[in-house]
Amino acid sequence: MSLVMAAASCLTSSAQEKKVMDLWPNGSPTVSENPKDTARVWIYLPKAAKATGRAVVICPGGGYSHLAMDHEGRDWAPYFNNMGIAVMVLKYRMPHGNWQVPVEDAEEAIKMMRRNAAAWRVTPNDIGIMGSSAGGHLASTIATRSKGDAAPNFQILFYPVITMDPSYTHKGSHDNFLGKEAKKKAEREFSNDQQVTRVTPRAFITLSDDDSAVLPANGTNYYLECYRHDVPASLHIYPSGGHGWGIRTSFAFHVEMMQELKAWLQSF
Repeated sequence: MSLVMAAASCLTSSAQEKKVMDLWPNGSPTVSENPKDTARVWIYLPKAAKATGRAVVICPGGGYSHLAMDHEGRDWAPYFNNMGIAVMVLKYRMPHGNWQVPVEDAEEAIKMMRRNAAAWRVTPNDIGIMGSSAGGHLASTIATRSKGDAAPNFQILFYPVITMDPSYTHKGSHDNFLGKEAKKKAEREFSNDQQVTRVTPRAFITLSDDDSAVLPANGTNYYLECYRHDVPASLHIYPSGGHGWGIRTSFAFHVEMMQELKAWLQSF
């Protein structure tokens, strides 16, 4: 078994080129409350012969208090690279009630991907953003509000936090992103189902029906608003699995989810 695992490890490492970079080498526009919390990116590039030009920036979840960097981030790299898709996994800074901190990080990550498009064999108008849980809130925030070089071309949302409405938001994400005493105006502004327009990029949304951590209404309401605004969207609801499964094979519908995401990515 160890020989098989070693061979698989070699195959994975030979199939991709990895870089780790500081997101803000010259300092960020908005300073984090925690100076030790540094934004970084992990870049995984497919072999040149396999590169399609497509890229995805991944925002792991963690309730805006920590990050699930592996099963919602770096572990996804081989899956995308095998389809010829470049991957950037973003370690964004925690907001501590200041939403500008992670939003600036996510926008800069997309800008960095576009700045390096030629070197990384990426097509500038084929860059998507992906996020899980609170990372899904960050991804959908970027998808609905960011402009110009910071705007993604598609979005992939796993069991996303979408709303900041106290009646059905994820309380930890709400409090960490906006602060416990957030005003209603801010809650509306970052309830991303209310921010969908006809220029919002196409979306893949997936979640479990029995998710009690982030209520399914978050993702389903986002889909309905995409539909209402003629934004191409695909919604996949699995009967069980709860919250936070990411790319873990222990998720009962792992195989189906991987196939459905691949089919969606190949549909445009």
